[in-house]
Amino acid sequence: MNRLTSKQREQVISALVEGCSIRSTVRMTGVCKKTVMRLLVEVGAVCADYQDKVFQNLKCERMQVDECWQFVYCKEKTVTNKILAKNPGAGDAWLWAAIDADTKLVPCWLVGQRTPSAARDFIEDLAGRLANRIQLTTDGLKMYVRAVDRSFGNDIDYAMLTKIYGPPEGPEKRYSPAVCIGCETHTMTGTPDPKHISTSYVERHNLSVRMTNRRFTRLTNAFSKKIENHAAAVALGYFAYNFIKIHRTLRMTPAMAAGVTNRLWDVADLVALWESSEPGKKRAA
Repeated sequence: MNRLTSKQREQVISALVEGCSIRSTVRMTGVCKKTVMRLLVEVGAVCADYQDKVFQNLKCERMQVDECWQFVYCKEKTVTNKILAKNPGAGDAWLWAAIDADTKLVPCWLVGQRTPSAARDFIEDLAGRLANRIQLTTDGLKMYVRAVDRSFGNDIDYAMLTKIYGPPEGPEKRYSPAVCIGCETHTMTGTPDPKHISTSYVERHNLSVRMTNRRFTRLTNAFSKKIENHAAAVALGYFAYNFIKIHRTLRMTPAMAAGVTNRLWDVADLVALWESSEPGKKRAA
């Protein structure tokens, strides 16, 4: 059986983290589609496992959280029982993400539904990774209130930022975004600093996800067909974001700014980490 060399693996992963689709990656690298898909799932699992292990006892102070919509296989309104029988993950696949306003680190994320149970699991995961009291800002989604209370209790300074939208400008309505005409802030727990009640960083991060992860690009056929592949692509994207890509403002990676690592990673390091975790090889520390 043919086996990809480390250099070929680097080429495939580099293309994927730069936002290339599966088909364009196949054309550029010469690696067959099935192999690219298998590589994505395997390296995505390694990325998720490694970040879960190292993102512990984080000394973050100001966190922002938000949800980003995407779908798998088809949109929720077109899902049928026949489709679900063949593809149980079809439909909406919301990406819940938390970002540190200071270091821009994304310490946790969740791919799932926009439900109270998903909100609870996501906030519990965030709470378990922090070493100190934080100020948290969310949007107006009511599910956060109970999830934050259950995970943090009174040991948090929590505020909710609700944006007020008006109708889109111009004749085009379907694809034009609504216009934000105002904001309301609500203190939910503790004493959050009004100067830092914001969701700007996490909303800008949502744009970065759509720009760098091909599966989140709107109005294309690059969307995921399986939820497992979608989750793997998200994990790979966040590994590249946290460890490989230098943040333009920080002039270092978010993981370096947060003290998680003291060096700049590259794709070759990720491939080495993956290969060390393959069966028959000693797992990397």
